[in-house]
Amino acid sequence: MKMMAKTLYKLAAGVGLALALSACAHQGSVALDEVGAPQVPATLSVEEADAKLKQAASEREAAESEYAAREVECYDKFFVNNCLDKAKEKRRLILVRLRAIEAEANHFKRAESVRLRDIDLARTQETARLDAEQRAAAAPKPMKVVAPEPEAPKPQGKSLAEREAEYAAKVKKQAAEEAAEAPRRAAREAAYARKQADAVARQKRVAQRLAERQAEADAKAAKAASAPAPAVPPAN
Repeated sequence: MKMMAKTLYKLAAGVGLALALSACAHQGSVALDEVGAPQVPATLSVEEADAKLKQAASEREAAESEYAAREVECYDKFFVNNCLDKAKEKRRLILVRLRAIEAEANHFKRAESVRLRDIDLARTQETARLDAEQRAAAAPKPMKVVAPEPEAPKPQGKSLAEREAEYAAKVKKQAAEEAAEAPRRAAREAAYARKQADAVARQKRVAQRLAERQAEADAKAAKAASAPAPAVPPAN
């Protein structure tokens, strides 16, 4: 019953993930937190992480293909730079969202791999300890004339459950630290994007002013060229 419930839970989580990623792909946007960083649903299984990475790779390929096609179309338009800027911004937003999804999924897979490895190691050590105790108990004890003094009880090592709890706390602390750092990274990236956008806007304004001045100069020159020449008085 527990295995069936776990399997049904993983299937439901996978279906929910696919629907969420599909909705994001159609809408072209994702929920943002207070600093503008993408909010990625927490991964609950390795299967769900693999599904996220596969979906992100598919969306990345589609975004690059769409940008390449849009870039070709822009060169046929009058305002080429404006068209290219819009296409680049759309691709950038998609890639920011996909990088957040991939980072969260890869982090879960790494943490899960370490957790399972530590559990296997702890079980192996526990099995070896129990085997050693059984062999020691089964071995015949030598006869002694003088009764040995009772030895102080040796402290027992931590149980498997305690080691698993300590590891889970360590993973949770690491995840919290990375989650706290993620908004700062996203904020730095957003600030850099704003600076880039401001620089492009300034270049456009300068180009527009230069074009307006050139147009005024051309108009004055054309007006002067079309003005009638002054009449020359007849010679006496």
